[in-house]
Amino acid sequence: MAVTAKMVKELREMTGAGMMDCKKALNETNGDMDAAIEFLRKNGEAKAVKKAGRIAAEGIVMADVKDDKTAAIVEVNSETDFVAKNAEFQGFVKAVVNQAIASDSADMDGFMAEAWNEDASKTVQDALNEKISVIGEKLSIRRFEKVVTDGCVVSYIHGGGRIGVLVEAETDVVNDEIRSCLKNVAMQVAAMSPKYTSRDEVDASFLEHEKEILLAQAKQENPNKPDNIIEKMIIGRLNKEMKEICLLDQVYVQDSDLTVAKYVEKVAKENGANMTVKRFVRFETGEGLEKKNEDFAAEVAAQMNA
Repeated sequence: MAVTAKMVKELREMTGAGMMDCKKALNETNGDMDAAIEFLRKNGEAKAVKKAGRIAAEGIVMADVKDDKTAAIVEVNSETDFVAKNAEFQGFVKAVVNQAIASDSADMDGFMAEAWNEDASKTVQDALNEKISVIGEKLSIRRFEKVVTDGCVVSYIHGGGRIGVLVEAETDVVNDEIRSCLKNVAMQVAAMSPKYTSRDEVDASFLEHEKEILLAQAKQENPNKPDNIIEKMIIGRLNKEMKEICLLDQVYVQDSDLTVAKYVEKVAKENGANMTVKRFVRFETGEGLEKKNEDFAAEVAAQMNA
């Protein structure tokens, strides 16, 4: 029976095995889909599909910067913290970062379909599937972001990969002092988790929504105060909130007499630079993912009795 591209695609989607492995399995089994799945399972190529129902919520964030101008940050997940600390897993994540730096893909689908830099006969998805088979846990390349700038971009990794940050700045001077300043700003992002770089990024609908909430709170707390006083209270509370969620408005953690904006301005002036923090990217490992609480002893017992 002739093996078609559609059959290869279907088998790949069913098993998570590599494209060439699926093609070989179909050729070996004369196009019999069930037999091809069995062939892949026997050869360890379909091991990834057996892990598909598990939750990969551990892992690490990793980042890299090339020549101050190009950077990438990735989050790759594993099922356990033990694997996240494994040298082979971390080496794979490093390769994924290098892939992201060289990538032109705009989304994860495009990224996963790219030719793998370390072996162009494979895709990124193929490389991931192979690593799943070797390590024996469900792994997931969850997200990536690439930054290209004419100014300067720095990275900061906190807690051995628990949190990763990129900070991009427009600047006409790039030296050790400027890099150090931006690294400090990245540490601020890691510690204080702002939602926005500046107030300019805050959506008008978000502000209106917050005003409604603050208005209801103020009226409930102060039912006898006139509307003009309530309005001033709302403005004050909204400004306080902006100072918490907007990076440049935050109190600089290393010098409470300065905001982050004033700190950046101070360093820029000292170095004769025109510098503006443009944006940041912050990844936290497992953010938003459900973590399964398993009884490890029960799992080992179940595997021994299987």
